[in-house]
Amino acid sequence: MDQLSTGQGGERIECDVLVIGGGINGAGIARDAAGRGLAVVLCEKDDLAAHTSSSSSKLIHGGLRYLEQYDFGLVRKALLEREVLLRSAPHIMWPLRFVMPHDAGQRPAWLIRAGLCLYDQLARREFLPGSKGVALRCHPAGSPLQAAFTRGFEYSDGWVDDARLVVLAALDARERGARILTRTRCADLARGATHWQASLHGADGRVAEVRARCLVNAAGPWAGHLLPHAVRACEPLRLIKGSHIVVPKLFDHPYAYIFQHPDGRIVFAIPYERDFTLVGTTDVDYHGNLDQVSIDANEIAYLCHLVNRYFTRQITPAEVRWSYSGVRPLVQDAGAKAAAVTRDFRLEHDSAGAPLLTVLGGKITTFRKLAEQAVDWIGPALGNAGPAWTANACLPGGDLFGERPSSRGVLEFDQWQGCLQRRFPWLPPALVARYARAYGTRVLVMLAGCRAMDDLGREILPGLYEAEVEYLMGQEWARCADDILWRRSKLGLHLAPGSAAVLDQWMGARGR
Repeated sequence: MDQLSTGQGGERIECDVLVIGGGINGAGIARDAAGRGLAVVLCEKDDLAAHTSSSSSKLIHGGLRYLEQYDFGLVRKALLEREVLLRSAPHIMWPLRFVMPHDAGQRPAWLIRAGLCLYDQLARREFLPGSKGVALRCHPAGSPLQAAFTRGFEYSDGWVDDARLVVLAALDARERGARILTRTRCADLARGATHWQASLHGADGRVAEVRARCLVNAAGPWAGHLLPHAVRACEPLRLIKGSHIVVPKLFDHPYAYIFQHPDGRIVFAIPYERDFTLVGTTDVDYHGNLDQVSIDANEIAYLCHLVNRYFTRQITPAEVRWSYSGVRPLVQDAGAKAAAVTRDFRLEHDSAGAPLLTVLGGKITTFRKLAEQAVDWIGPALGNAGPAWTANACLPGGDLFGERPSSRGVLEFDQWQGCLQRRFPWLPPALVARYARAYGTRVLVMLAGCRAMDDLGREILPGLYEAEVEYLMGQEWARCADDILWRRSKLGLHLAPGSAAVLDQWMGARGR
């Protein structure tokens, strides 16, 4: 596992690219750059995906609502990526059908239908079905809704386990030669004509001095704090907080909902972790502590009110089982409403000395394209002409039917999972299902040498065995219970209070 070395005076590291920020953009750039033969170091002050990148709506989507803002470029870019990503990691991403109930107070039905037709046509689809109108009284998604909603529309997008996506991108980067340093803070930066000098401080007190030919500022909401002069003064960062709540499931079918509130904001209600419904997001300006972002009472009330406007089952804030919030760094006119600020990314290039690339904005769906464009600039700046490669590469565990991405992984995942069950007949089906979705083909690494339940070691918590925790600590940078229970999995939703303390105690004893 990557860590700083001990030694008198600290470790000294030479690299081509130093990436600061372990969210999806930083991990994606590190992966792409390492795959083109560049020597890469990534440092993240906390865990991978500890902030914004694990706080999304967990969708691979074009952004239907951005059509209303005439942001056709962003929608097309995201739609082109949708099936590319689904094929690359079909274990952590899969197609999802959305239902939009039509409200008499919304735009005319013909206009919504026209928008969905445009959404279907902006990018070629190989396996995602197109949109259609539905009679909700005859549709499974209609039964949980209030009787006033009789007509709606159905269309396709995708689901992603956002935090695992970041970990897999970082894992791929490491396997291609990158060094991934979590819980490592960049304390000092100095720019020279040809190199950057950086001082990296690990949480354990270890220090490394890095000499890098190029710096990538992928610090997300912290981008302006890391290098305040790297973001143009005429376009300051605008921080937008999005919050979600998780409640006991409101419906028992596989469809997700997209609702347009009378205030114009879009909110999703999505099947989540078998027993729950995920509801979000809000969009509000944020001016608080970036290390202590959380939902507030007004946001919870807003989301509950919206749910109660559509569903027959009414909820109260007391029923919220979990919530999370993230802050996006966006560049836009300060006068625009928070929900209208573009989610497209911007790459700021600076060659006044050693090359600097600053990443602003972006969304999960376009992370691969962002990384590709970033390295298309970094490579030539450093004399590296390596070609783009990620469009035709699986993420770790996604190679269910061969090394190259294919639609089979998406369309035949259940068959692959069935083969996995037959290979490990001694594993309970529920555990096989979770392992298949979390690890894909990497489950074979985790279960290497295991031939019976006893080989998994002690059951530390219900459904969580020593073999899996050891794998996550040794291969996926897990250092504490939250890393495992809330980012590399969502087991925390299913376990009793006090479970995290039990796991932390076990991990602490094993880490010594």
